[in-house]
Amino acid sequence: MREPLSYLDALKAKEGRMKQSGRRAALWVVLMGAAGLLLVTVIGELQPYIGRIDQFLQAVMAAKKWPSWIPFVVTLVVPALLVMGVMMALPLFLVWWERKVAAHMQVRLGPMKVGGWHGWAQTIADTIKLFLKEIVEPEGADKWVYRLAPAVAFLPGYLAFAPLPFGMGLTALHLDISLLFVIAVSSLSTIGILMAGWGSGNKYSLLGGLRGAAQIVSYEIPRALSIVPVVMWAGTLSLTGIWKMQVEPLWGWFPRWFIFYPVVGQISFLIYLITTVAETNRIPFDVPEAESELVSGFHTEYGGLKFAFFFLAEYTYVFVGSLVGAVLFLGGGSPVLPQLSFIPSWAWFLGKTFGLVFIFLWARWTLPRLRVDRIMDLCWKVFIPWTLFNIFLTGFIILWRAR
Repeated sequence: MREPLSYLDALKAKEGRMKQSGRRAALWVVLMGAAGLLLVTVIGELQPYIGRIDQFLQAVMAAKKWPSWIPFVVTLVVPALLVMGVMMALPLFLVWWERKVAAHMQVRLGPMKVGGWHGWAQTIADTIKLFLKEIVEPEGADKWVYRLAPAVAFLPGYLAFAPLPFGMGLTALHLDISLLFVIAVSSLSTIGILMAGWGSGNKYSLLGGLRGAAQIVSYEIPRALSIVPVVMWAGTLSLTGIWKMQVEPLWGWFPRWFIFYPVVGQISFLIYLITTVAETNRIPFDVPEAESELVSGFHTEYGGLKFAFFFLAEYTYVFVGSLVGAVLFLGGGSPVLPQLSFIPSWAWFLGKTFGLVFIFLWARWTLPRLRVDRIMDLCWKVFIPWTLFNIFLTGFIILWRAR
C-alpha cells in the first residue's frame, strides 16, 4: 500500500493537477478553434465585402512583391473567425436570457450583480470558471472516445452555421441545397451523444446516450417531413431562395409567410417547432439527461471545459433550429409591413429568431417532462402520420391550383 501523502505534498499535487488542467483547457480551445476554422475555411465562400478586402490585399501584395497566398488565407480566415465569434457569443447571451426568463416566471430576479445591469456578465464569469476547472477523467472510461465526444457533438453545430443567412449578403456559404445541408450536418451530433454515453464507462451515461440517440433519430423523420411542404411551395432547397419567395406581400400588406398558408402552414410549423425542441433535448423532451433518473445523462462524467462544449452545443442547436424556422415559416429577413422595409434585414432575422428561441425557454419552465414511451408514441403515432397527411394535402392543393 502507498503511504499517505502529507498535507503539503497533497497541496503540491493538487496544484500540479490544476496547472495540467489549465494547459489541457488551453490546448482544447486551440484545437477546437483550429478544427472549426479548417472545416469552415475548406467549404467557405467569399462574400462581396471579403472580396473587396481580397482585391486590396492583392494590390498591396503586387506592389510590394509579397507572396500571393497571403490574401487568399486572410480572406478565408476572416469569415471563419466571424462565424466562430458569433457562435461563441450567442450561447453566452442565451444562457443569461434563459436565467432571467426563468427567474421572472418564478417571481424572482435571477442574476443581478456580476457586471452591473441585471448581472449581464454572470454567464461570462461562469464560462471562465468552467474553463479553469480541473479536468478529471473516470478510471473506467474509454479515453479516446470520452475525449472526442464533446468535439463531435460541437463541430456539426459550427458547420451548420456556414450556410445560414443572417441577412442580405450575410451568408458565409451559398449552397443550392443549404436547407438539406443544415438538417444533415446538425443530425451528426447524435454520434457525439452516443460516444459520450459509451466512453464515460457509467451506466447512467450509457442509458442517457441510448435515449438521446433513439429520440434524435426518431424525431429527425417528422422534422424533415414537416419542411417538405415548404420546399414544395418554394421549389428550392436554398434557404435564401425560400426567404426571397416570401418577400412580396400575399395581398395588400399581408405577408406571404408560409405560416399563414391555410392548414398546411400551421401544421408544418407546429410539428417543426415541437420536433426541434425534441432534437435539442429540451424540456419536455429532456429524457436523455433527466436529472431525477440519470443524474445528468450522457454528460454525467463531464466537467470543466468538456462540459462547456456540450452546453455550448445545446444552445447552438437551439439557435440554428430557430433561425431555420424563421426562414421557413416567418419570411426570414422580410419585414412585417412594407412600410417597415427601412429596418435592416438582419434585424428582422434576429428578431424573429429570438422570438422562436423564447418559445424554447417558455416551454422549459412551463411543461413537465414526458415519459420515454410517450415521447416515442408521439413521434411515431402522431407526428409522422400528420406530416405525411400534410404532404399529401399540399400536393393536392398545388395540383388543384395548377389546373
